[in-house]
Amino acid sequence: MSVKKRVLELRDLLDRANRAYYVDADPFISDREYDDRLAELARLEADHPELDDPASPTKRVGGEPIAGFRTVEHAVPMLSIDNTYDETEIRAWVERVAKRLAGDGLFGDGPTFVCDPKIDGVALSIRYEDGVLAHALTRGDGTKGDDVTHAARTVRAIPLRLDGEAPNALEVRGEIFIPDSEFERINAEREAAGDEPFMNPRNACAGTIKQLDPTAARERKLAFVAHGRGEVSDDSFASTHTEFLKKLKTLGVPTSPHTVTADDADAIVRAIEDFDAKRNSLDYATDGMVVRVDNFAQQAELGFTSKSPRWCVAYKYPAERKPTKLLEVQHMVGKTGRITPRAVLEPVLLAGTTVQHASLHNYGLVRQKDIRVGDTVQVEKAGEIIPQVMGVVIEERPKGARAIKAPDACPVCNGVVELEPPEAVETPEIETGRRCVNPECPAQVREKLVWFAGRNQMDIDGLGESTIDQIRATAFDADDPRRAELGVPADTPAIPLEHFADIFGLGAHRAALLTLDRMGEKKVDNLIAGIDAAKGRGLARVLGGMGIRHVGTSTAKALARAFPDLDALLAAEVWELMPQAVNRMSKPKRLKLIGSEDPLDNEYETGLGEDTAPVVHAFLHSTAATRAFDGLRKAGVDLASKEFSADEAASDSPFAGKTVVLTGTLESFTRPELTERLEALGAKVTGSVSKKTDIVIAGDSAGSKLAKAESLGVEVWDEARLLKALG
Repeated sequence: MSVKKRVLELRDLLDRANRAYYVDADPFISDREYDDRLAELARLEADHPELDDPASPTKRVGGEPIAGFRTVEHAVPMLSIDNTYDETEIRAWVERVAKRLAGDGLFGDGPTFVCDPKIDGVALSIRYEDGVLAHALTRGDGTKGDDVTHAARTVRAIPLRLDGEAPNALEVRGEIFIPDSEFERINAEREAAGDEPFMNPRNACAGTIKQLDPTAARERKLAFVAHGRGEVSDDSFASTHTEFLKKLKTLGVPTSPHTVTADDADAIVRAIEDFDAKRNSLDYATDGMVVRVDNFAQQAELGFTSKSPRWCVAYKYPAERKPTKLLEVQHMVGKTGRITPRAVLEPVLLAGTTVQHASLHNYGLVRQKDIRVGDTVQVEKAGEIIPQVMGVVIEERPKGARAIKAPDACPVCNGVVELEPPEAVETPEIETGRRCVNPECPAQVREKLVWFAGRNQMDIDGLGESTIDQIRATAFDADDPRRAELGVPADTPAIPLEHFADIFGLGAHRAALLTLDRMGEKKVDNLIAGIDAAKGRGLARVLGGMGIRHVGTSTAKALARAFPDLDALLAAEVWELMPQAVNRMSKPKRLKLIGSEDPLDNEYETGLGEDTAPVVHAFLHSTAATRAFDGLRKAGVDLASKEFSADEAASDSPFAGKTVVLTGTLESFTRPELTERLEALGAKVTGSVSKKTDIVIAGDSAGSKLAKAESLGVEVWDEARLLKALG
């Protein structure tokens, strides 16, 4: 099969997979297979740039961070919708609409209404021109919105090219959101990294699409559902809202399967009640039902007020809140040592699920709300997802209600704790967090091992949370009931798993692993193979997996781009971990921070600042980190950077410190070969052209990247000039 045919085949497969999953709700390949095929397509496109297609599924991976948001005027204003919480107001609205249309005498039949679920996300207007995604805008002030196309392109539910004939200009209005299951995963990862969990999916989504770097949007797996229209160049495309939605679905744009039509107020109220009974079983947050007149001509006749359309209204469901008894408070310790209070409640049915635990967020809020053990508390699901204690029913407080005491020492290891901010020692009500500072704390060790082995870190297939618990349980005494609870036979030899390096020594304990419950030969061999493969992941994966405070995936990659290996990172001074932050300071402040010498400007950005870099630097040189790094070295783990591009290249190299983009086909190199060679000479090779690009190297059949470089005035080299520079 030719490369071109395979590329087209993969694009078709991935586009059909997206449609099957997001539009038809009938997936036919797994996420893992999708990722594998996407990676194959990316490799082929990199080797054959002449096959570039702006609507290829690989274009969803996200490009370079944008410099800032541009504001774009909406072709059709995005007005807000009037809200109501009352059935009688819905009936009054229906009566007004019917009366006005009847009075105009233009429509013989009464209006038909459409009821759409109101997803609790962020409104987005997506414009297609000639069937290809042109831009995506936030609502903004209704007249102008921020261009968030860079983030929207990463969302698999948003087609980059429409599947069929569409008007030359087609604007789709809809809601971008984070599914509940993804929100839970994101918060679990944030808590494991020592970060505050997001309060609700909507705020998390809004913050995600407003980041300049599209990486977060890609990693957080946003979704999209269409619910309306903006500009449509062909008036005959659809005459009603229901017809418009059907045509969007035909084109591959996701629409809600819960949309229903209604002929009168009674039918609307029934639709609102019916959806209320099922909405808590869905994988996304909804907070109401949007009711609109179906016919576009009737909508135009009804018109608008200064703020909202007269032909549309949103019924908002009240947030469900129930009282229950607070039985006790657990003090949970995460992998960075953060101690979080969690309420244990008398079970209560809330928003479709039985709730027994709820977040108390931090001890400062506990004091502000005066929450006590034994209180009757009001519990609500934030964003319909996370149960949280909203307050106390004071009149039902029993005499024996006990104040919640924040632990003075770590509840697991009895180690020292630090308060955030430090002033909370004197003013407890302002406390936002407390943290166990003992890196050897067993609770932290367990959480760190789980995180380290995870897919986005060292990606050790077969070493999940339950397997880690089973292996660690072998260290319990033979008569310890925890062995039995985790399926560990009493005579199973102890398998060490206390430090990161112990993971890479599990192969020496194959016989002991085989004695564990549900650990057959094939599973154990696959586990050992996965461990061996993980040794070569490189510095960024190791740093991102160690649970270092303030070092997540992106910061770990940034550090690996700035330093060639672990030794270079450990040799760095504090200020070298935060070059951009230092450069932004006044000179006196720089000198005070770093000593007597003012650092030179650096081109790299680590993501660390004057508050966070000292914390990271201190950890890297701590006893625990030194022991971990020594163990990893002895286990044969590669601690060199896979991302590093030498900033200190030979002074005569024309590529030192330059940002380079490759486009088109070159006779002398494949793209991977040239990328590796340029990076060795100090270049940073990126995939997209921007104002920060220094050089574009253009071969035959160079396309849009060359055009963009010329429009921005970026220096362009042909292959002859490249070869001359390379000597």
